[in-house]
Amino acid sequence: MSAGDGVAGQWGGVDVHFGEDGGRLTYGSYLRLTELLDQQRLESEPPAHDELLFITIHQVYELWFKQILHELTASRDAMLSGELWLADHLLRRVHTVERVLIQQVDVLETMTPQDFGEFRHRLSPASGFQSVQYREIEFLSGAKDPSFVRRFRGLTEAEQERLRLRLEEPTLWDAYLEVLRAAGFDTTTEDNLRAALRKIAGDRSQYAAIWELAEALVQHDELAAAWRARHVVMVERMIGTKPGTGGSSGANYLRSRLDLRYYPLLWNLRTNL
Repeated sequence: MSAGDGVAGQWGGVDVHFGEDGGRLTYGSYLRLTELLDQQRLESEPPAHDELLFITIHQVYELWFKQILHELTASRDAMLSGELWLADHLLRRVHTVERVLIQQVDVLETMTPQDFGEFRHRLSPASGFQSVQYREIEFLSGAKDPSFVRRFRGLTEAEQERLRLRLEEPTLWDAYLEVLRAAGFDTTTEDNLRAALRKIAGDRSQYAAIWELAEALVQHDELAAAWRARHVVMVERMIGTKPGTGGSSGANYLRSRLDLRYYPLLWNLRTNL
């Protein structure tokens, strides 16, 4: 049988099948592709060509945010249970995803300011500021900000509950402090904590796993900062100094977040090495 004679046949001497035996689970049904590919609903009329790109990019971001939250939560829990190798492994996966987030900006920048202007007015008052998952990532990473929940009025009850739980639960930094305590370090004061970090950095042969975990946290912090920096330059390229669609100050607000660091003590440690 040739390749064109049906779904099964011989390719290079190998009998190839494509699920024609009647499997109930297919590629499309497993991934819910019918529902997924129906979620890119354009608001512009007539349809602006680049609105599909804009929606797709941001939906992909949210899918990656979901994955990052999945891995960060598991990494934190692994630290709390003393599985340092697993916590480090999961953080390294997050780093890879975060690099993808940064690279995705290149795709978005194939859209010109004029093309964006064709549909941007349709977005108001929606804004990236309203991404609940992104705020969850910040809260879980260590930058808890209860004012976000108070200031944003468009949250659903489910979203409010998710953020409330993130504000109450341990952060990655909380979990790392537990790792230090389990290793016998005193973390009751900032001075004691600084001394512990210096000792770990100075004796990596004895504290290799704890040091590598600290480095993984710093890498997560650095890549998050790199994404924010890449994002603000992209926004300036697209809209200049215009206000954001959600009423924020646009690029000026984003620039105010560039100095955010999740783990300042780990960054300050560099000064003393």
